Amino acid sequence: MERKASAVWKGGLKDGKGTVSSASGVLSNTPYSFATRFENTPGTNPEELIAAAHAGCFSMALSAQLSAANFTAESINTTAIVSLEKQDAGWTITAVHLDVAGRVPKADNAAFQKAAENAKSGCPVSKLLNAKITMNAKLEG
Repeated sequence: MERKASAVWKGGLKDGKGTVSSASGVLSNTPYSFATRFENTPGTNPEELIAAAHAGCFSMALSAQLSAANFTAESINTTAIVSLEKQDAGWTITAVHLDVAGRVPKADNAAFQKAAENAKSGCPVSKLLNAKITMNAKLEG
């Protein structure tokens, strides 16, 4: 299986502008810039897209782990926070923090925590990232 996305950048780093697109059409010439990436100007950027991919991937991986333990999630809500820091070697994604809350009937906290840890280490996006990945997982009752 392969998935495809593309980016176009025109101009210099600080004054240029770019767009990202995906084969599915979900992203279609979606703009991004230095300001949306490094200056907290509203708009998307690669790190936000990585955060969305990680949150989505992790949520599915947690659902699979719970299913393997004979639980069915009513809901899994995941937020991924990607940290981008300026280091001596340049800008680096240094960490990802996952905040997850799950409603899982009949599951106890120990089973939920085990499933969440397995999902964190087994999620394909987690495996891809060379960053410290932390998590807070909360089973809601």
